Amino acid sequence: MITATDLELRAGSRVLLADATLRVQPGDRIGLVGRNGAGKTTTLRVLAGEGEPYGGKVGRSGELGYLPQDPREGDLEVTAKDRVLSARGLDQLLRDMEKAQTAMAEHADEAVRDKAVARYGRLEERFASLGGYAAESEAARICSNLGLADRVLAQPLRTLSGGQRRRVELARILFAASEAGAGGGSGTILLLDEPTNHLDADSITWLRGFLKAHTGGLVVISHDVDLLADVVNKVWFLDATRGEVDTYNMDWKRYLDARAADEKRRRRERANAEKKAGALMAQAEKMRAKATKAVAAQNMIKRAEKLVSGLDEERVADKVARIRFPEPAACGRTPLTAEGLSKSYGSLEIFTGVDLAIDKGSRVVILGLNGAGKTTLLRLLGGMEAPDTGRVVAGHGLRLGYYAQEHETLDHDASVWSNVRRAAPDTPEQQLRSLLGTFLFTGEQLDQPAGTLSGGEKTRLALAGLVSSAANVLLLDEPTNNLDPASREQVLDALRRYSGAVVLVTHDPGAVEALEPERVILLPDGTEDHWSAEYLELVQLA
Repeated sequence: MITATDLELRAGSRVLLADATLRVQPGDRIGLVGRNGAGKTTTLRVLAGEGEPYGGKVGRSGELGYLPQDPREGDLEVTAKDRVLSARGLDQLLRDMEKAQTAMAEHADEAVRDKAVARYGRLEERFASLGGYAAESEAARICSNLGLADRVLAQPLRTLSGGQRRRVELARILFAASEAGAGGGSGTILLLDEPTNHLDADSITWLRGFLKAHTGGLVVISHDVDLLADVVNKVWFLDATRGEVDTYNMDWKRYLDARAADEKRRRRERANAEKKAGALMAQAEKMRAKATKAVAAQNMIKRAEKLVSGLDEERVADKVARIRFPEPAACGRTPLTAEGLSKSYGSLEIFTGVDLAIDKGSRVVILGLNGAGKTTLLRLLGGMEAPDTGRVVAGHGLRLGYYAQEHETLDHDASVWSNVRRAAPDTPEQQLRSLLGTFLFTGEQLDQPAGTLSGGEKTRLALAGLVSSAANVLLLDEPTNNLDPASREQVLDALRRYSGAVVLVTHDPGAVEALEPERVILLPDGTEDHWSAEYLELVQLA
């Protein structure tokens, strides 16, 4: 169980939440919602114990599984399978059992062999008490349902893409929460921040079923409305205007109706109070001219002020970032070329012999199954990594803009302002400030460290860096992840309008439709083809 009392959260000096009381109990499946920047990710981090509140206390009991938006740092040399099994301590047990088996087979000395046999017996007994081979089978089932093939599970984490590593973490958390063969979970509370990112359609459907059956407690942040509608039985709405949490003990559909009714009631109450206050102020103005009624007039003014002071702040319609990709700088006919690119991690070959020519204004989608090397290819084109063989050639006038799905291009220790200033060092200060304002970064937020931003805010900041350039080739890796529906539409509209070249990696069919691609590159073979609508159904599977 998690209980937070008198909780106060801040981003810099900005109050996100004040005097909040939150409780997560077994059986609760809570959707944590609110506009981008309202404090959803910060709230989840604090509940998980990975961030400290500005005020108040958070108490936790029982097991906890937390999936953050950004990949966690850790030992990247362990295999994906061992990382998942480590949730129950099975990874080390299996390695120790293998060592004992080797000692049993290799040593001729009877005493040494007997010692190894005894050790193996103790380890196997411990392994059985933790679910043993049934638990290992359960882990494999979860991984398979999340699109993690045996080939991927055998690889070290450092060889995996950001999306694969995040799915490994999700598998680890769900394995820790599940009972072997049940899929329903024990008493573990799950705190999941955008768990459907990087999942294909089949995996999302399976995840919905798992979460709906989970009995230990759940708080989920998601822009997947279908998941919220199918899973949650309670909603926490973080109201950025008031710095409060509104709790709705109901499912998603009834919440939407109740929320709309609450907003209508607040508007009506404010209108009535303002009307009464206005009448009192008008009457007070008439009475103030007479000395005998000055005290009465002053009392009327106080009553008018009291009427409106107790009301919630008037809600300003949630602002949306006005995203427009840059007017591209002049360039030659083919600003970017790749010849014979190959990339391997150790003995694992990602792709080989990829040729690519990005012409001025061309629009290209890269498709391939998870792990086929889509992000790796973008990183090679963007100069973030070097190919094992082949080369990337910059054509006349090339100006690259690279959007990384894990926000690697941001300096998380630097401020919002410093990040954009670094992206556009020659742009006049006032012009940059105006640009940041269109991306909803103003005032004290400019001094906020980028690492403290929510996933959606980081996406907006990274896109602001792109817009501040005059890039004529954009490399975009999952640009719509973590965005609320309104901001996503802005990105899609920007894609439609941009006249430069775009190389896009995405699981979002809407982003592909907005791009209207001319060509598709299929990985890992590097095959190039003209785009056709038949490829669209592969986007979510890729």
